[in-house]
Amino acid sequence: MTETPGDDRRLPPALADVARIEFDYADGDGIDFEPYAAFDSAEETTHWLRQWTGNPEADGSAYRVFGQDGAGGLAALWYGRPGRPLAEQPVVYVGSEGECDVVAANLSDFLWLLADGMGPAEADEKRTERPDPELTALAERHATTPRRPAADIVREARAAFPTFTADLWALCR
Repeated sequence: MTETPGDDRRLPPALADVARIEFDYADGDGIDFEPYAAFDSAEETTHWLRQWTGNPEADGSAYRVFGQDGAGGLAALWYGRPGRPLAEQPVVYVGSEGECDVVAANLSDFLWLLADGMGPAEADEKRTERPDPELTALAERHATTPRRPAADIVREARAAFPTFTADLWALCR
């Protein structure tokens, strides 16, 4: 999916608020996430995707990278829903060790994931939710979807986009 309406690199208001929060990794008990104050540029995103896939022709235009974990894994909005606004696109995680998957069906659900103490990297783990008051308040201000358990959010997102991982791996050479 490479449909990208324009090349808008402005963070949606919810992500701009997330970028102002300092996440505490807490020796593995917190959230391993470093949000960016702006999306990576189109050039940086394409360079990253080409490096990750080993494919010099890979096109990063379908991604808006907005953060990373401590090991260099990236969180991005992925244009997986043609014609829909950026905030309605799924949130994906592409790790530094080859892991990749959808973590939330949209930005709103991603906010609830953060509120339950899970970042993009932790969404793959079966870990106990650790609600965070500051992130819960942020989600309550911005979310347009109902709060659900983090495990449900991840499960629903992966069911909605079952081919994301295979499609990304297909780009690899």
